[in-house]
Amino acid sequence: MCREEASGLSSLRPQLDERNVKLYGVIHENFGVEGFQPFFKGDIFLDAQRRFYGPKERWMGVSGFVRLSVWASIFRARGKEIDGDMKGEGRLLGAVYVIGPGDSGVLFEHRESEFGDHANLTDVMEAVKSIRKD
Repeated sequence: MCREEASGLSSLRPQLDERNVKLYGVIHENFGVEGFQPFFKGDIFLDAQRRFYGPKERWMGVSGFVRLSVWASIFRARGKEIDGDMKGEGRLLGAVYVIGPGDSGVLFEHRESEFGDHANLTDVMEAVKSIRKD
């Protein structure tokens, strides 16, 4: 998850807290975590074996860096004064999930297709609102 998306998801924290929904981040390496934490207002877990990223990991190839949409995302983030640290392996694509309690499973899923492809925050909150308190 990039810093820009982390900041956006963290902006939902008051609404998540109202509904007693936790915000978690899962990372695959320790590089840059300290610099990332100010942007993410939830607990961060290390998945060094990348089990959460499978069973088939999704990687953006080098050719992804020539896409106009990727560069537009970089400039958009910089416009918000959110710079990346460019450390570590950043080609592994991430995802955002809203997971319900018990056996309810995945209520929302957004798999990043390229850098800067963020989950829609309105859709995230709609999924959160659909969580039933038993």
